[in-house]
Amino acid sequence: MEYLNGLIDLPWWGYVLVALGLTHITIASVTIFLHRHQAHRALDLHPLPSHFFRFWLWLTTGMITKQWAAIHRKHHARCETPEDPHSPQVLGLKKVLWQGAELYRAACKDQSIMDKFGHGTPDDWLENNIYTPRNGQGIFLMLAIDLILFGPAGLAIWAVQMVWIPFWAAGVVNGIGHYWGYRNFENEDAATNLVPWGILIGGEELHNNHHTFGTSAKLSYKWYEFDIGWMYIRMLEIVGLAKVRRVAPHLALGEGQPAAPLAADTLQTIITNRYAVAAQYARQLKSEYASEIERLLKSAKLPDFHGIHLPRKMKIWLKQDAKDTPECDRVALDTLLAHSDKLHTIYTMRQELTRLWERSSRSRDELLHDLQDWCARAEASGIRALREFSLGLRAAS
Repeated sequence: MEYLNGLIDLPWWGYVLVALGLTHITIASVTIFLHRHQAHRALDLHPLPSHFFRFWLWLTTGMITKQWAAIHRKHHARCETPEDPHSPQVLGLKKVLWQGAELYRAACKDQSIMDKFGHGTPDDWLENNIYTPRNGQGIFLMLAIDLILFGPAGLAIWAVQMVWIPFWAAGVVNGIGHYWGYRNFENEDAATNLVPWGILIGGEELHNNHHTFGTSAKLSYKWYEFDIGWMYIRMLEIVGLAKVRRVAPHLALGEGQPAAPLAADTLQTIITNRYAVAAQYARQLKSEYASEIERLLKSAKLPDFHGIHLPRKMKIWLKQDAKDTPECDRVALDTLLAHSDKLHTIYTMRQELTRLWERSSRSRDELLHDLQDWCARAEASGIRALREFSLGLRAAS
């Protein structure tokens, strides 16, 4: 009966490594093929890796490409609303974390999602005759392979493979990734970065970055962040098996001169990098607003805000457009602004930048004039950090 032990005999830790290796291939397939290539068209894939990923996902998840891409696109289009297929802000963290797979399967049954958001996905013979109509058969083939190779241990490996994506992708990324973590950018939804090192879930840990720059093939943004999915994409690109179409733009503030005329390219750079502009504004003016808030607290002029860390909150408020500031924060914000002309200037000047990138009927020349006027007032404000930010903005690239 030795043949029942499987073709490959390993110590216990060897089976653990095999399970982690196989599930990591699945994670890579989801993030590179389903997410960045199919759903967002952030890169083009050569048919060889494209079909490998599709075949592997058929074996290990049974997910249909069109369904996954359509549901994810709707998630971006309707994020944090009742129409979002899996928002913890609407449905609750517990439900999305532990029932994320059920929410996905329910969305798969909605043909209107497929019709509206499922365009451009594979429509070849294999998809129409194998992967879609027989999507549940691949996982049983995977079970047979695991049992043949590893014997009874193969059953445990297969079980891990089956729960890996439902838990980590449908549960953790869609749930915790919209509920807890750090945010580089205060974009319109609640997406967070779980940790700065995207390894276990293939880079999907950097979810706030992704929701800010949805069509970027690279999910890391800060120098200390690491996206292993991007590393794999670059490796594929080097050998000619992938071509990156888009990555997130990076803002570079230069050293402009006061009263220097602004170029149209500078305006476009600011609009394109609006979230980075807002984040840089909050970061560069931190010493100014933090010291002013400390002065107000010491003067005992402010009411008790029940443990709210005001400097940390001010950083978030400066990253946000005013329309995105929760109503529950308005009292604290308005009180601060009413007690300090400096904070009022810092906040108001930040919100005036919103006019540059919000949809309006103003022409490009009018917006460029607004930016020129904004810079002139910022440099004459008497706030050193605001003046320095404005000078850097004049030479932004």
